[in-house]
Amino acid sequence: MAWRMPLHLYFKPLIGSSLLDLRAVPVQRVCQIQRRCISRDPAPLPDKMAPDLNSFVARTHTCGELHSAHVGQEVTLCGWIQYQRYGLFLVLRDFHGLTQIVIPQDKASSNLKKLLSEAPVESVIQVTGMVIPRPRGQENPEMPTGHIEVQAKQVDLLNSCKKLPFEVKSFAKKLESLRMQYRYLDLRSSLLQLNLRLRSEVVMKMREYLCNLHGFVDVETPTLFKRTPGGAKEFVVPSREPGKFYSLPQSPQQFKQLLMVGGLDRYFQVARCYRDEGSKPDRQPEFTQIDIEMSFVDQAGIQRLIEGMLQYSWPEEKGAITTPFPSLSYAEAIASYGVDKPDTRFGMKIIDVSNLFQNTELAFLQKALSEHQGSIKAICVSEGAKYLKKKDLLSLQELARSQFNQEVTTLVLNPDGTLKSPLSKFLSEEQKLELVRAMGAEADDLLLLAAGTHETVCSVLGNLRLECASLLESHGLVLTDPAAFHFLWIVDFPLFLPREDNWEELESAHHPFTAPHPDDTGLLYTEPRKVRSQHYDLVLNGSEIGGGSIRIHNAELQRHVLENVLKEDINLLSHLLEALESGAPPHGGIALGLDRLICLIVGAQSIRDVIAFPKSVRGRDLMCNAPDVVSPEDLKSYHIQVSWPAHTKEEED
Repeated sequence: MAWRMPLHLYFKPLIGSSLLDLRAVPVQRVCQIQRRCISRDPAPLPDKMAPDLNSFVARTHTCGELHSAHVGQEVTLCGWIQYQRYGLFLVLRDFHGLTQIVIPQDKASSNLKKLLSEAPVESVIQVTGMVIPRPRGQENPEMPTGHIEVQAKQVDLLNSCKKLPFEVKSFAKKLESLRMQYRYLDLRSSLLQLNLRLRSEVVMKMREYLCNLHGFVDVETPTLFKRTPGGAKEFVVPSREPGKFYSLPQSPQQFKQLLMVGGLDRYFQVARCYRDEGSKPDRQPEFTQIDIEMSFVDQAGIQRLIEGMLQYSWPEEKGAITTPFPSLSYAEAIASYGVDKPDTRFGMKIIDVSNLFQNTELAFLQKALSEHQGSIKAICVSEGAKYLKKKDLLSLQELARSQFNQEVTTLVLNPDGTLKSPLSKFLSEEQKLELVRAMGAEADDLLLLAAGTHETVCSVLGNLRLECASLLESHGLVLTDPAAFHFLWIVDFPLFLPREDNWEELESAHHPFTAPHPDDTGLLYTEPRKVRSQHYDLVLNGSEIGGGSIRIHNAELQRHVLENVLKEDINLLSHLLEALESGAPPHGGIALGLDRLICLIVGAQSIRDVIAFPKSVRGRDLMCNAPDVVSPEDLKSYHIQVSWPAHTKEEED
């Protein structure tokens, strides 16, 4: 494992009793120390740095650390009964592993045998005994402790276990709702144990990198805040002042900018954030992000910082990651992949073939090309004709119609080089050949072709690209290798987008504090729809794991964006505008979604598998039954009355 030691442990021998001694440390020596601190070469940790898993507790060893070198030693183990076998032995489990316990069969140990034989599975016991080698032929090489066992001498039943609603064993199938209801039992599974411990290790290494190596300051920001313009919907919290409410922040955005105004210079926080987004699959109303802000930095500086932090904190068992990460502009991502968070583990890029159909006689293609930004584009699904059935092709076309109101034409390249398609009879042999060449198609490949505006065609083909990959994988092909990690920066986003409910008005593509691209600042006052931003997203395997921007640090510019472009009430942000007038430095930052990042690293099916106590899809805590009803008497001090919907009243009655 990569070894890293806090810098102060290295500097301590070099620092004398005076400031002069500190200044005498050669710069070259300091650089050498820093290089050693970030080395990924294996090196032994000092004894005091090795974690002592048995300090302060009743056990002498964990259930996963005993081996042949411990034979003959008396040990004490604590844990849960995993298995019982014929009254002869049992398997004891803790967070670290499994150890086989031999139950004594002699008459003098009858009470001990009775206790262990009758104790229910998942009961908690403390065992003291002698480490002995397993009989020849009974070793288990698949088990770290498989060459030894412990002959029990003394056992304490610390807590007996009742009959559980499901087996704790990892291979046992459990309903998701049952896992959520009995989360404290589900947490005993090796899968969740590994996920949560890896999460802890990654966060600790991130702290080391930011604080010890780069001088960041960990600052906690308030959870009770006020409503923020734009962005996701926020949870509100009542106060004792009539008609006044707090809001739970969807991010510490304003506070971290204010910290920069305050001269803190380098801030980070493992921040709890909240979004009232309703029922969305694989989303959580409360989530965690690695929140970062820096003064006097540009986009490239933020990107280098994040690449270094991820490389430093990346689990060694997942393989090294290569930096710098590749980068695509927003426009390039949409043109090639149809989405702003492309999965680059597989190809199937969108290809513009408009020039091949300039002289076509097909009416729907002519109509598409005559429109503003009209285009004809296609994707090539390798071996699609071989693996995708007719029902799959029909489902792809139905998806395009239902979600995008867009027709998609299929073309199959036969082994003899001919094209099978409804369009074949309308295309010349030269057009067919040019199309096959442009798409790089081979025998049994499937082409999906769409015609319309650039934005619509890219969107529909981008979604079909992902759907095709999913269908191919369901038929046995592997396109999205979960062991591969493809990072990608997306840059040059538009600063504003049309509002979904009113296309005449604009909203922030990221948030209202994002600075415009330096080359487009003039357009902000004349053609704001054309302005690019200094917003950057980090994508991993087709999922956005982080987003940030360089911020507006000029009060006049910020006021113009809020008041004239976004039509927001600037009184809500008077504190921020006043701060920007008080000598705010240029600054920028980023936030990484910790839940999503860990989910991708461990290959979990859901982010709920990397969170200790997650909410359900509907945002409910099934274990504690939250949210719950509050009595009218408790609400009275907050000057609130509940107006029950009619159907709720009827259900109660």
